[in-house]
Amino acid sequence: MKKYSFALTLWLSTLTLSAQQTFTEKLQQVVESAGRIILHQDKSITDLVNNAKKAAATPVQRKQVDGSALQVPDSTSSADSLSLGPKVKINGFRIQVYFGDNSRKGKTEARAAGLRFRNSFPELPVYVSFASPHWKCQAGDFRTIEEASEILKQIREMGIFREAVIVKSKINVRL
Repeated sequence: MKKYSFALTLWLSTLTLSAQQTFTEKLQQVVESAGRIILHQDKSITDLVNNAKKAAATPVQRKQVDGSALQVPDSTSSADSLSLGPKVKINGFRIQVYFGDNSRKGKTEARAAGLRFRNSFPELPVYVSFASPHWKCQAGDFRTIEEASEILKQIREMGIFREAVIVKSKINVRL
């Protein structure tokens, strides 16, 4: 419960930030009869907490192998991304656009399918993963099968990913 109350406090405090004041500045602000917080940390941690984005350091995609995801940086502003809250995994649905073998070719094809899907639907997250013995590429975080069906219908109308199907999966959602 303490974990959630801290997250809620963090979320509420980000709502009150002014445009000129960063989160760490707000945190270190002197409050009468409440004390003061002094942070001693590396500048990179401060930038991470304040969601400071470096133009040269924002890669187009980040690739991970296990439970992996091809992800593009969020298009939300720094204040919006702080106020969205922590991510949790729940039962939901994804659209599987590729399912292949355990070869190097399967890995390459799964990643290529992820990039093609990302080009067609940039607003949806794409996940490339290896579940032995298969490489697969799944997209979206849909809470209901109806939401997934709408996107699957669009995919089929476009004539891409003819093998695409809706699968049950653990999805990422924000609190």
